[in-house]
This record gives sequence, C-alpha cells and structure tokens, in this order.
Amino acid sequence: MTARPPGPVPGQMAARPLRPVLRRVLRPVLALTLALGLSSCASGQSAGDDPEVLRVLAGSEVKDLEPMLARSGVKVKISYTGTLDGAEQVAGGGADGRYDALWFSSNRYLSLIDGASARLSTQTKIMVSPVLLGLRTAKARELGWQDGKATWEQIAGAARQGRFTFGMANPASSNSGFSALVGVAAALSDAGEALDAGQVSAVTPKLKEFFSAQRLTAGSSGWLADAYARQGGVDGIVNYESVLLGMKDLTLVYPSDGVVTADYPLTLLASAPPHKRELYGKLAAWLRTPDVQREIMASTHRRPAVPEVRPGPEFGSAPLLELPFPNRRAAADRLITAYLDEARTPAHALFVLDTSGSMSGERIEALRQTLVMLTGADRSASGTFSRFRSRETVTMIPFSDRVGTPRTFTLPAGDPGPALEEIRGYAGGLGADGGTAIYDGLRAAYVQSLQGDPDHYTSIVLMTDGDNTDGASLEDFESLYRMLPESRRARTFVVLFGESDAAEMNKVAALTGGAVFDARDSSLAAAFKEIRGYQ
Repeated sequence: MTARPPGPVPGQMAARPLRPVLRRVLRPVLALTLALGLSSCASGQSAGDDPEVLRVLAGSEVKDLEPMLARSGVKVKISYTGTLDGAEQVAGGGADGRYDALWFSSNRYLSLIDGASARLSTQTKIMVSPVLLGLRTAKARELGWQDGKATWEQIAGAARQGRFTFGMANPASSNSGFSALVGVAAALSDAGEALDAGQVSAVTPKLKEFFSAQRLTAGSSGWLADAYARQGGVDGIVNYESVLLGMKDLTLVYPSDGVVTADYPLTLLASAPPHKRELYGKLAAWLRTPDVQREIMASTHRRPAVPEVRPGPEFGSAPLLELPFPNRRAAADRLITAYLDEARTPAHALFVLDTSGSMSGERIEALRQTLVMLTGADRSASGTFSRFRSRETVTMIPFSDRVGTPRTFTLPAGDPGPALEEIRGYAGGLGADGGTAIYDGLRAAYVQSLQGDPDHYTSIVLMTDGDNTDGASLEDFESLYRMLPESRRARTFVVLFGESDAAEMNKVAALTGGAVFDARDSSLAAAFKEIRGYQ
C-alpha cells in the first residue's frame, strides 16, 4: 500500500514494476541514499547479492527511517513496493533469492495469501501506529469531540448527516486506507469477530453512508497528508497516528470501539541464507534498543514496540482496543471491492493521451495494452483492484497536433462488462500521427470535467512522450486553470514517457496539485496502474 509522490504536491498496495514512482523530483531520495551508502531500488530489480548487505523489500511508509539505518552497523539495501504487489511477490516465491527480509507496515494481508506463511521466518515488531481520524480543531469542537472521544458509529452518523468531510487513502493502494476500511467495517458490523464475506455484504450500506463524506483520496498516506494540508474545504483526514501528530491544527479522535494498528514487522524470509540471518538479527536487535526506540518515537511519532520505553504524553493514556482483521483473503478482497464498487464516491477519470507521430510503433502499442489492462486483463490482486470500476465515468481524449473527439464511457453499477468491452475496442483503434498539442488536450479535459457530475471525484491523467509543438502554451493553460472555480479544479497526474519535458510536466502537476509518474525507463502499464490509486 506508496512513497511520497514527486513534484508539486509532496507525498501500499501500489504497482509492481514501477518503482521510481512518485517523486518530488524524478529521483527523490537518490542523493540522500547514495550519501548514506543505502539505495532505494525499483521493486523487482535486484542488484547482485553482496553477502555483507541485507536486501529488504519494503513499503514506502518506512522510508523516513532510512537515515537512521546508516548508524545500525548493518548495510541495508531497500527496494520499495506496494503492499499488495509485495505480498503477491512473496507468496509466489518471487522474493526468494532476491531479498532477504521484508518491512511492511503490516503483514496481515500477506498472511491471508495461500502459501505465504511458508515463505516467512522471524518477524520482529519495530514500532506501532494506529489508524485514526484527525479533524480540524474547530470542527472537532463543533461535533463535540474536542476531547478526542467518539465511536465509529458516531463518526459514521455525523458523516451520513453531512456534518463533516474527510480524506482517506485508497485501501487498494495504501495500508493506512485498508486498515481504516477494516476498522470502520468491523466496528459498524457489530460482529465481534473477524469479518467474513457475508458480513461484508451486510455492512456495505453503512459503509456507503460513512464514505459519502469522503472528498479526498490518494494512493499513499504521505501524499494524502500533503494534499490535505494544501486543500481547503476538507474537515478531516484518516491516517496513521504518526502522520496526524506531525500535522497542524488537528484533534485526533480515538474511537472507543477500536482501531486497526500498524506494527511494522521486520520479517526475515525463510529463503535467506545463514549469513543474512545474522545481519537481520543484528538490525532487528538494534532497532529495538531503548535509545533507538526513543529516537523513532521522537522523530516519527510512532509508538515504541518495547516495554522498556514508555510512550510519550502525545499518545494519551487510553488503551487501544484492536479490532478484528479478516481471517480469510476472500473477505479482505470482498471488502476492498465493496469499497470501490459500492461505498466510495464514484470517480470521473479523464485520460489525455498523446497519439502524435512519435508514439508510433512500440509506444502506441504499449498505450493500447495499458488501457486494455485497466479493463481487467491484469488478473493480479493489484491489477484487479486498479481496473475501471462500477459506477465510474471514464473519458478518453486523444491529441496530436489537434485534439481528437473525446469519448466517454459510463460503467453501470453491477454490470460494467459491456462498457469495459467498449474501452478495449477503443484502445485497439488508437493510432499515432501528427504533432503534439499537449495543452490543447489538457484544456479539453478541463472543459469536459466541468460537464461532469460535481459529486464525482474527478481527476485527469496526462500521458505524453514529447515536447509541446502545437497549439496553446503552458502559460495559456495556466491562465485557463486559474479561471476555473476552485471546486472544479481537478488534479492532473502526469505520466512521463519517451522524451517528455520533465521540468514542464512537473509545473503542470504543481499547478494542479497532482503528481508525476515516471514511465520513461520502466512500464507504462505500471505507471497507469499506480495512478489508479489516486483516482
């Protein structure tokens, strides 16, 4: 479930092959990691095995601990991935021999996959952070929760009545979003035990009421926090306690009926050789020393995992009641599906697609295959959850030296199959010819977005493989964008491909509050799949 995106708006379960993904600049922590003797590699890319280096497959949530690791006495090489993709990779044996250990915010979803447990060895809890609701202090006071006390039932009731709005990361992409969804569902179901698929169906109407108040989504907890801080008009945010404590003017609400916590287990793979087991043991022991635990608590706002270190006063004194987690993968997957297809606010996704002459050959074929993938051709868990969803509106806007005719597809609830087939046919008919009028295409997307349902969550994806050669300029687009009503200023997520002008595309993302995804040296399909977490 991803790293903080690049660009203009800083910022599991994400995409597998693309792991220079969201970066503030196109290679976010490269200079830092080189200086520290560490490296953040792309998921699935293994640089030869050094017997003195512990190779760790991790979720982006632990990236803030990288600087500390340089003092651990263990050389660590971290490769970042999303929780869903990482879990599938491990369960299928793809991590064996390529990595020595895992470090996700939680192993719960991984543990539900058949065969996964046999791939794991020692698991060491490093730190703890529950997923909570943070509300602007004035709103918490208005709702009577200024003391941080409420139940999920009360929170859901206020959401149903439209008394507050909130942002939450996509549970198909982020562990914080998934944990929040599990917690809310468990509390509202009154089941008192781990949810099964039947109970998920029963609680879905209540989830729909709760998520009617959601106005902001994201593919990662870090990006969500940054987007929330920049966006007015949203009253609260569901995120890790550690993230919320680092934000201003928030009252943290600790639901008395329970929470789901992340325990960040550093996990040894069963396939790791003996000398790597020694490195793992040394690193795990160092991370749990009292001094390091205090440093983690002070610098990241996560709770200590060892009894010798007392949690600071910022965490309060009330005990945390842990809500039950689904004990079957089918129930967990059904819960994510219910959120995407029934509970969350429907999405309007607009795709501005470069079909200029430079896209001919392999590039246009990659674009066709990518769009087909989003109709359900990718049968992996992350692929299944990133496909176009029921109730979603999808608009395709091709451009070359002029803008092609926009085509809108509406996926009905319950039976999106015919619309998905239409999208597959549309993708197969894309050709490449002419120049590149990027900003004419982008302008057309914003005009189209104004015609859509204002209650939909609207986002724009711009994919281009070159410089702007025709039509409007960046300055022209900026003028248009600033004329739009603030409530209709959709974010643009830019996919760099081919010879894209990275500096200019970062300006587009900065202006619109979006992010940049780099597919120039990796998979276009993976970039699009990861963007789906932000739609």
